[in-house]
Amino acid sequence: MLLHNLKDSSEQVSFVQAVKTGLGRNQGVFFPDSLAPLTNVDELLEMDFVTRSSHILKHLIGDELTAEQVSGLVERAFNFDLELVEVEKNIYCLELFHGPTLAFKDFGGRFMAECLAEFSQGNKTTILTATSGDTGAAVAHAFYKKDNIDVVILYPKGKISLAQQKLFTTLGENIHCYAVDGSFDDCQAMVKAAFLDDEIKQRLGLNSANSINISRLLAQVCYYFEALARLPQAQRAKAHISVPSGNFGNVCAAMIGAVIGLPVAKLSATTNQNDTVPRFLASKDWSPTDTKESLSNAMDVSRPNNWPRVQHMLDNNWFSYENFYSNAVDEAKTEEVMLQLYNKGYLAEPHTAIAYEGLTRDLATDGVGVFLATAHPAKFKESVERILDVELAMPKPLADALAKTCLAEDLANDYHVLREALLVKLA
Repeated sequence: MLLHNLKDSSEQVSFVQAVKTGLGRNQGVFFPDSLAPLTNVDELLEMDFVTRSSHILKHLIGDELTAEQVSGLVERAFNFDLELVEVEKNIYCLELFHGPTLAFKDFGGRFMAECLAEFSQGNKTTILTATSGDTGAAVAHAFYKKDNIDVVILYPKGKISLAQQKLFTTLGENIHCYAVDGSFDDCQAMVKAAFLDDEIKQRLGLNSANSINISRLLAQVCYYFEALARLPQAQRAKAHISVPSGNFGNVCAAMIGAVIGLPVAKLSATTNQNDTVPRFLASKDWSPTDTKESLSNAMDVSRPNNWPRVQHMLDNNWFSYENFYSNAVDEAKTEEVMLQLYNKGYLAEPHTAIAYEGLTRDLATDGVGVFLATAHPAKFKESVERILDVELAMPKPLADALAKTCLAEDLANDYHVLREALLVKLA
């Protein structure tokens, strides 16, 4: 699999190199030069999830890894379930929160961890990542106690839910967490600065586990095939998928699936009030604003790192702009839709409600909709209970994490402070 840096086309790498490097020169993301279509989609949709996912990832990765290697990575990573729930006629929810950290990022995080463990061959690796909520837990648990791999997680202090935070800040061992005095975008900027620092990159063996890493992105392609596999066959060609979008990795994965043959008619990348992409699509002016805090904090991103990949596919007509939608949903509407879904018998947290709202705004009258539930409602216990006037039972992983002590250290919003901390702790 040959990938090029979207900011510097002279930098071309293999899949293994891209996984080990994370981010390219000039903070560019890696992306394939082309995406070949699958020739056996109907057959794939009849397979079980793990078998199908192995075929899809082998197709995407190419000859760098054997079929046996890919199957082993997938079997070890995707060892939990997902569900497709019919919420109303012709509208389904793809529940991706049945993994160990109760969020969709378990799929990408665990596949990346298996890849890096296999590719690093015992060399020292430091995973440096920023999280707006769920990435931190997924990455921390995926890499927890893996030999020769340290994980450093930056998160915006006081701006993610307590349940999200406790899932990764209580582990210790090789998981190091910093509560940054700033926004997620500030955390992400510090991660990018580290990747421009040659000394840090070399001394620490730096890598990133954000969705900028191609292994995470490709892993996420697989569950869109599972969603359509669980639809009645007659409905598949009319599928409209709506993804709650912050850093735009998840909708990017859905678009990759469509490009290689997944029969998706339309895609919606629905944002909260951090609406850089919806405004860009309307005006063609890229003008990020300061990040606004919201109920859907995992989507509080104003400068989405994966947008260049999505735009690359759109601009090159791999996927049509006409079939791509991006709407913003404000706070009041988010609460209203959560209540609306609850009255239909479905309990949703804010991110899921935003995906549903984005779907219903643009779903054709004869269309079939799939919206994503990216996190368990209990991860947003306080807001869900307040808005819906219910009492949520805590799943055991959350209850256990909440009972533990937070081990995170406070950190100023200053790359030089982070740099010194990393050298002292890990070099």
